[in-house]
Amino acid sequence: MTPALPDGEPVPDDGALPGWVAATAPGAPGLGVYLHVPFCTVRCGYCDFNTYTAAELGGGASQAAYVETALAELRLADRVLTDAGRAREVSTVFVGGGTPTVLPADDLVRFLREVRSTWGLEPAAEVTTEANPDSVTPQSLRDLADGGFTRVSFGMQSAVPHVLATLERTHDPARVPQAVAWARDAGLDVSLDLIYGTPGESLDDWRASVEAAVACGVDHVSAYALVVEPGTKMAVQVRRGLLAMPDGDDQAAKYELADDLLSAAGLTWYEVSNWSRTDATACRHNLAYWRGSDWWGFGPGAHSHVGAEDRAVRWWNVKHPRAYADRLTRGVTPAAGREVLDHDEVALERVLLGVRLADGLPVDVLGATGRRGVAGLVADGLLDGRAAVGGRALLTRRGRLLADAVVRDLTD
Repeated sequence: MTPALPDGEPVPDDGALPGWVAATAPGAPGLGVYLHVPFCTVRCGYCDFNTYTAAELGGGASQAAYVETALAELRLADRVLTDAGRAREVSTVFVGGGTPTVLPADDLVRFLREVRSTWGLEPAAEVTTEANPDSVTPQSLRDLADGGFTRVSFGMQSAVPHVLATLERTHDPARVPQAVAWARDAGLDVSLDLIYGTPGESLDDWRASVEAAVACGVDHVSAYALVVEPGTKMAVQVRRGLLAMPDGDDQAAKYELADDLLSAAGLTWYEVSNWSRTDATACRHNLAYWRGSDWWGFGPGAHSHVGAEDRAVRWWNVKHPRAYADRLTRGVTPAAGREVLDHDEVALERVLLGVRLADGLPVDVLGATGRRGVAGLVADGLLDGRAAVGGRALLTRRGRLLADAVVRDLTD
């Protein structure tokens, strides 16, 4: 089982990394940069992300000044990574939220420009922003592309109005293909995010949503099973009997249908919840997470990670934008705490995340329990037998549906 995360140890006011962190080895992957934009115009009932509407935000945290505040953390990050010998060119930038495109495109471009001037961008760097279909215009997308963004990920979720209403999504489904076309015209690669298993969503509803995404001709699709998170409005609705809890068998059927439809359209799974038209259009930023690379997360509630072969350090920022801005104004790190992962924890995370990828894991990175478990998982149809003979643990489609159970059998 996955060990419980520690409560976290204090982070020095200057944000310095532990002394054991060594300089980056030559040839190591570039740095990943994540910027969290914690603003939304409306809070969706299923969402438990660290986001705030104007009414929730209160005084002391200005949306207009947000990028200036994030740049203060960028300057701190540069000092910390330079002192540790870990500063290097950036290979991926991902702006998430919230709804990043509630900020003016010029603000997002300004942040990217400062990342480029601070560390440099690799020549083929991937630069993504998330967006809602109703939060962009042809001009804003052109401004993003002209400023160096290469990719946009739209939160489509569904093409069916009553499903969107249950999720409390505000966009018109007809806006999705329009926004995709605008992004294409601006020269951006496009991904669409879908959610399956919403209460009241039929299999035909889900089919219509996947087919609508395919019809947009996008390069990448992510499809996630709805999880009713504690503390959300949807969790209250389920508890009161106003909505049904998502059904696991229904979600499994919808996953298989999505895989069939996306595969037929020429998109191939490369991670359990993600399909891409080519290797080049897979999300390299997320692959860096799953492969344990280094990234710095900017913004309230953002997480960061710097790793080595046998241990790593991970830290997380204070959650509220007001507290985040206040700490940076005082010249101290916004980090609320951190944890050091030892050799066994790093190895466990490699299995937890790596087994979800389409290239699987080398069997020889598994512990004794995991290596013994491979044969049984093959017999149960959860791991590919031919890949196992070749020394790799690779999920079958049934294994993708039961990935957590596979992980339990592959770990000590």
